Amino acid sequence: MLNKAMDWIGRRMARKLTDQSSGYEPYTPSDFETLCQVLEPGDVLLVEGNERISGAIKYLTQSTWSHAAFFVGDILPHPEDGSERPRLIEVNLGEGCVAVPLSKYATYNTRICRAVRLTDEDRAKIVGFMVDKLGLQYDMRNIIDLLRYFFPTPPVPVRWRRRMLAFGSGDPTRAICSSLIAQSFQSIRYPILPKIHLEPRQSAYIRREIYHIRHHSLFTPRDFDLSPYFRVVKPTLEGDFDYRSLTWGDDDTMEIDPPEKAS
Repeated sequence: MLNKAMDWIGRRMARKLTDQSSGYEPYTPSDFETLCQVLEPGDVLLVEGNERISGAIKYLTQSTWSHAAFFVGDILPHPEDGSERPRLIEVNLGEGCVAVPLSKYATYNTRICRAVRLTDEDRAKIVGFMVDKLGLQYDMRNIIDLLRYFFPTPPVPVRWRRRMLAFGSGDPTRAICSSLIAQSFQSIRYPILPKIHLEPRQSAYIRREIYHIRHHSLFTPRDFDLSPYFRVVKPTLEGDFDYRSLTWGDDDTMEIDPPEKAS
């Protein structure tokens, strides 16, 4: 009986946290067609979300990116109802690990982060890792995991905010989208933001760098953006961009609203 009650409360909380914020507009117009052409399997797509939970994640991570999805290409089948093929795998609160069509984020601010020089074998491994996780469910009885997102600006020091994202159920991959993606790259020992320990060797001038893997629960969407091992791919620049071909409006035709007079 207690488990059922906790599960009911958890589902109500999850619905509140995933409510859409009103008035969201992308900062720049989305070029969805170009985005589709540029993405490659293994790419991480960062998203500026507009849900209530997004505001808390942006604050805790001090970043504009609140969500991360993993692009798998055409490996998943077309739905039987003839709808768009799912090409992204993500972890959503209340849903768990699911596959969604790329058009879900057609109108959002996004950023592509691409692991550099992945071998075909390792690319297949991380794609397979994510596909195998489809169906992973989030336990709605983990109330602590949900409560932390109802306080978008908790009064905690900056150094503790990342820990707040990992605190909770003991299985953060069921709550944080970037944790599962981080696990996939760690499975092939690809670095994201490893801890680097400098160890002296033979003399003070010869040192060896030792890389330590961070726990996957501590990774956030912005870490793929900050990582020196992931390249930021901007779809517009990947094509035949020529600034000279742009058509600009005349400055004197631009309408500027006059300041309101004080009453």
